[in-house]
Amino acid sequence: MEESHPAAVDHLPPFITAPGQTDVLFTVMLVFVLLMVFLVGILYLRLHALPEHMAHGASKGQLQIIGVLCLIALFTHNHLFWIAALLLAMVEFPDFASPVKSIARSLARIARRDERADTRGPQQSGATTTSESPPNAPPSRAPRSNEPQWVQLEAPPFPGDDKIERRG
Repeated sequence: MEESHPAAVDHLPPFITAPGQTDVLFTVMLVFVLLMVFLVGILYLRLHALPEHMAHGASKGQLQIIGVLCLIALFTHNHLFWIAALLLAMVEFPDFASPVKSIARSLARIARRDERADTRGPQQSGATTTSESPPNAPPSRAPRSNEPQWVQLEAPPFPGDDKIERRG
C-alpha cells in the first residue's frame, strides 16, 4: 500500500494525474489550442483575401493593384492598405480602353480609305469633269483640293459686346 505524505490531501481533483501516467487534460488542451490556431489562421488569411475575391470580375489592372495592397497589408499589419484594397474592390471603374480602341480602329480604317483614294489618283479615264451637285445633296466627304482646311479657333466678337478680352 502506498504511503501518503502527511501534507497530502485525501481527495485530489480529477485533472491531477498520478506520477508516471499520461496527462489527458494536457493532451486534449494541446490538440484544442493547435486546432484553434489553425482555424484562426485560416480565418485571418480568408479575411485578408476578401478584397481580391470581391474584385474577381474587375479589370486585370485593378485586380493586380488590389492584390498588391492586400499583400502589403498582410506583411506590414497596416490596416490602411487593407481598407484601401477593400474600397478599391467595391468601386467599379468604367471601361475607358474599349471606346479608345474603337476610335483608333475607326481612324485607322479612315486613314486606309484615304490612302486608297490617293493612290487611285484623279479619275481612271483621264478626263476631269466638274459636276456640280444639287443644292440639297449631302456634301462630299472627300476633300476637293489638297490644300489644308483651316478652322477658326476663336469666334469673332459680337459687335455690341464690350466684355470680350481684346487680343492684338
